[in-house]
Amino acid sequence: MDLFEKLRTNLGPLGKHSELSEGYFAFPKLEGEIAPRMKFKGKEVLTWSLNNYLGLANHPEIRKTDAEAAAKWGAAYPMGARMMSGQTDLHEQLERELAEFVGKESAYLLNYGYQGIMSAIDSLLDRKDVVVYDSECHACIIDALRMHLGKRFVFPHNDIESCEKQLQRATKLAEETGGGILVITEGVFGMTGDQGKLAEIVKLKEKYQFRLLVDDAHGFGTMGKTGAGTGEEQGVQDQIDLYFSTFAKSMASIGAFIAGDAGVILYLKYNMRSQIFAKSLPMLLVEGALKRLELLRTQPQLKDDLWKIVNALKSGLQEKGFSTGKSNSPVTPVVLNGTVGEAATLSKDLRENYSIFCSVVIYPVIPKGMIILRLIPTAVHTLEDVSETIAAFEAVKDKLVSGYYRNTELAMSFGE
Repeated sequence: MDLFEKLRTNLGPLGKHSELSEGYFAFPKLEGEIAPRMKFKGKEVLTWSLNNYLGLANHPEIRKTDAEAAAKWGAAYPMGARMMSGQTDLHEQLERELAEFVGKESAYLLNYGYQGIMSAIDSLLDRKDVVVYDSECHACIIDALRMHLGKRFVFPHNDIESCEKQLQRATKLAEETGGGILVITEGVFGMTGDQGKLAEIVKLKEKYQFRLLVDDAHGFGTMGKTGAGTGEEQGVQDQIDLYFSTFAKSMASIGAFIAGDAGVILYLKYNMRSQIFAKSLPMLLVEGALKRLELLRTQPQLKDDLWKIVNALKSGLQEKGFSTGKSNSPVTPVVLNGTVGEAATLSKDLRENYSIFCSVVIYPVIPKGMIILRLIPTAVHTLEDVSETIAAFEAVKDKLVSGYYRNTELAMSFGE
């Protein structure tokens, strides 16, 4: 069979709906300034699908810093990979400040979150090493583990009893191979919004020898007294061996970092192929990240404003009988039952008739028969936005439960 013909005839579980989805449910175009209210298909909508947790995307101090940095440096400087010609004082300053903020000895700046953690995991492990990881780890972690030539053991999401069983298996195998053990989990799971059980995993160090890597993309800036993350929230930040986060959430930018013991970070600097062979992060993004980090440290009201909206949204939804699952973070999933077609029809109804834009999660991302409306509250949403959204959700839930969406032309077009 011709390789390309195979791809054209089998677009995958999400791609098979592309003719119905593209431009609306998949790859939609939100237009206008990044804000709670933007334009979709020429109409203003209240949007809950932007990871702009602290509202920094259009913060006036951020816009000013970004504009001045772009004018000063352009988009190209520095040219070359950091190891060759792309190192600057500001890159090093950002790393020092990030490490201090999350309570680690050292940090290494990465160009992208997805690529960065994949490359870090790939660099840390050889075929003798064993990995134990949570089943709901982000796709970037799963992709990294697909490259791992050694053994890996998965435990059901946040199941500490199973995690310990996998550690027992990993310990036995590592004794045979002479390798080490890396446990990987997340601070906040981005789909369900529940925190990883970091304190319980750390306690297992009393019985087993392993190192812990935490992806805290959704926890950095939003969790903990100072915003230093989920480890701070749970009182175990100092026992996380490698702490990772992206700038794409609370920092409203591009880039990422990994932090830990100075010797391990030094190793990563000289062995992460994605950084050795890639152009350095542009200066305008570095200066922008320094300013964003400054605001995280000096303006705690940003996190306070976020949590005011989070608490109002969750409590309001729960009072109206909606399930928000086990979320104990800003991520707010609204869990419903229905088919893919019903999910599409409900989503379109929300956008067209109630002017509410949120992400709809369906199979194969979650089990068949389940729909998740995933809401991302931000510091720049208002309590009026919350009330408007809850009223709209009540209306579409009644339609879903009554079967109104089931026999619509759109729902039947998706098939099951």
